Amino acid sequence: MNDSAGMRGEVWLGLAVVLLASWLVYLLAPILTPFLVAALFAYLGDPLADRLERWRLPRTLAVVVVFVLMGGALLLALLLLVPVLENQLNVLVHALPGYVAWLNAHLLPWVQQHLGVDMSALNLQALPDLITAHWRQAGGIAARVVDTLSRSGLALLGWLANLLLIPVVGFYLLRDWDRLVAYLHELLPLRFRDTTVTLTREADERLGAFLRGQFAVMLALGTVYAVGLWLAGLKVGILIGIVAGLVSFVPYLGFAFGIVSAAIAMFFQTHELLALWPIVLVFGVGQILESAVFTPLLVGDRIGLHPVAVIFAVLAGGQLFGFVGVLLALPVAAVLAVLLRHAHRRYRNSRFFRRPRTDAGKFDG
Repeated sequence: MNDSAGMRGEVWLGLAVVLLASWLVYLLAPILTPFLVAALFAYLGDPLADRLERWRLPRTLAVVVVFVLMGGALLLALLLLVPVLENQLNVLVHALPGYVAWLNAHLLPWVQQHLGVDMSALNLQALPDLITAHWRQAGGIAARVVDTLSRSGLALLGWLANLLLIPVVGFYLLRDWDRLVAYLHELLPLRFRDTTVTLTREADERLGAFLRGQFAVMLALGTVYAVGLWLAGLKVGILIGIVAGLVSFVPYLGFAFGIVSAAIAMFFQTHELLALWPIVLVFGVGQILESAVFTPLLVGDRIGLHPVAVIFAVLAGGQLFGFVGVLLALPVAAVLAVLLRHAHRRYRNSRFFRRPRTDAGKFDG
């Protein structure tokens, strides 16, 4: 009786915490993004800060070193990627009229002739004109961002405030991370402390494995796809490869998006089906490397989430909480997976599950 009552108490407490946290996230979603990004940086940087502390560096100095390294890496990535992506987008915008002209001259007449579908009402020529006009008016990625922000002084101030909040909040969170963890540990009721600490350690292991490992997998896949498509001669291959790598945190989404968009772009560029085999080769090699090298080496099998659960978590998080929900989806799903496994173990060891049947319609006890 005490065992089942304790299990029910833990379940109701867990549900109450989840509901309260969900309600707060829903209410505070508009202002949570910089705090979540700062917490992410602090969580990712804490192991390195702890290691620097073991090398006799004071905690504050260790945090400064971590922030300099992370900020320098992020700045270097932006300086390298933004010009490349802008150039790729320019190539795509200038090539779009040729793609549409080929569609109007070859594909649409073939569809109308062989499938009997009237395509005369479909005016594709307006699409490249519209995109080209907006692109020239914006002047590129950086100019578009500046133009959008400068239209409203209040929006610009809000954007700058959020941008400045991330390093400030991240610095203080990282500096006091171990003290915050110890403080939360002391607040736990004694009867739940051992179980909570065990579950927290398991969740931390899975979250760390996913966040640190998956970022490395995304970077590796994006590099493989971008370099491979560039070597294959695809003009917008770097753009497609980088995007495919970034969305690869959702199982098979990066592969599906990359191979479809790259195949379409290569066909429009060459108008030859044989030119598609390098695209298939690039993404085939990428999938082999991901499953045989990148994921086992960088992530391992510790996240414990089925691909369908990952896809559902991302879609559900975006539907319920928008961009904040997308940021929280996989970490929350990993924690919930740990809690569900714990509940499953408790259920299998409970008297309710283990109590034997005495006859066809009654249970013993």
